[in-house]
Amino acid sequence: MKAIMVVGTTSHAGKSFLTTGLCRLLRRRGDRVTPFKGQNMALNAFVTIDGGEMGHAQAVQAWAAGTVPQVAMNPILLKPQGDMTSQVIMLGKAVGTTRAQEYYQNYFDRGWQAIANSLETLAQDFDVVVCEGAGSPAEINLKHRDLTNMRVATHLQAATILIADIDRGGVFAHVVGTLQLLEPEERKLIKGIVINKFRGQRSLLDSGITWLEEYTGIPVLGVIPYGQNLFSAEDSLDLLERSGRPSKEDIRIVVLRLPRIANFTDFEPLEAESGVYVNYLPLEKQLGNPDAVIIPGSKTTIADLQALQNSGMAQQIMDYAQAGGTVMGICGGYQMLGQTIADPENIEGNVSNCQGLGLLPLTTVINQEKITRQCQTITHAPQPGLTVTGYEIHQGISRRSEHGQDFLPMFDQEELGMVNAQQNLWGCYLHGLFDNGAWRRCWLNNLRQRRGLEPLPTSIGNYQEQRESMLDSLADFVEAHVNLEPIWQSLLGKN
Repeated sequence: MKAIMVVGTTSHAGKSFLTTGLCRLLRRRGDRVTPFKGQNMALNAFVTIDGGEMGHAQAVQAWAAGTVPQVAMNPILLKPQGDMTSQVIMLGKAVGTTRAQEYYQNYFDRGWQAIANSLETLAQDFDVVVCEGAGSPAEINLKHRDLTNMRVATHLQAATILIADIDRGGVFAHVVGTLQLLEPEERKLIKGIVINKFRGQRSLLDSGITWLEEYTGIPVLGVIPYGQNLFSAEDSLDLLERSGRPSKEDIRIVVLRLPRIANFTDFEPLEAESGVYVNYLPLEKQLGNPDAVIIPGSKTTIADLQALQNSGMAQQIMDYAQAGGTVMGICGGYQMLGQTIADPENIEGNVSNCQGLGLLPLTTVINQEKITRQCQTITHAPQPGLTVTGYEIHQGISRRSEHGQDFLPMFDQEELGMVNAQQNLWGCYLHGLFDNGAWRRCWLNNLRQRRGLEPLPTSIGNYQEQRESMLDSLADFVEAHVNLEPIWQSLLGKN
């Protein structure tokens, strides 16, 4: 395989964004292209057709490349769960938990073998691989155990792009310092520099670019203007950067910003709806009176449930629901809305039993088996008979209590979720539910009806169609601001 590598001077420099754009641009050129990230640390996950777990960002990049996500595109996924520990997902399956200081000893060799084998697997079906690094490639205290950055680039002899975030300040020092700390054989792989998130008049930057090219001997391929990211970043830091103010006509939805929030990509389709304002609310804030409150997924459900209770947010939610407000829980949030959560094997921590919010007739037991699978089912609410798709990622089994007569299954597959007769208390295990356009609009129309607003049309496509348009726009944006000809020429020079 011919290979391109994207590394960054810092986290959030724009590696995922640029990698995604490159995948779509190479697809347009007619290349059979695949994304790749050897090791990813993220709580936004996707489930493949065969039930494997991988980073959601790499799934988006696969869609940009016009191919089906597979775990070989992200062979190692680390899911932080607090106390400096992470769950280790290798080739799609959970293989254990580790502390940071133990990871190198226990997983480095296995991890590199998984990475090398995955690249060989991808080489059977693809002509070009676009690899994404993680953080910085020049963390000298971590370099000996870095599985993701220049080790992969050197292995593939990849044409490497270094991207830097000028909005943080110090971009020239970041670039020069990063290059200085690379080994000579690594530095020679850097074929171009991209400056990202530039605000202001481009001409004011020209003298700095000239100096940087002369000092480093590496061309600056482009300067990308500051703009809103089209897709979520890999961790919850991205939520800090989201802004905007609701209008009077907006449906206002609060998504609680749990300490260990997971899969907040579930809410991108809501954010893309005109007339919907999504507010990621820290637990110490006042809930107010939104049109709906969503408790999202969590990597450690009991710990985040305790955070809800200790912050006072749990009582606010119960008061809000008692007054008729709409509350939805997804995955871990679904479990929190129930009566109790038990963890008899202390899988999540040292708390073996915790009282839930008591809004759903549900009891949950966390166990060793992790359920990861794609689903297709038929809805019962808010409109019966709709076909919806999504995926499950949860470590626990939930059972309906006997006194839940006022609650109905949301889907034909009853274990996936429930809703009360008034349709203001919802809970389900289905990630990606809001991707289903007709179902999303029906649910929003339920909220609009309560406000006396006109209903939205429900005969629309799913979010996947909108995402395709967004991927094209992202690729156009990259192509307009980055001269990729040196990278294409570098690929032509490889056999």
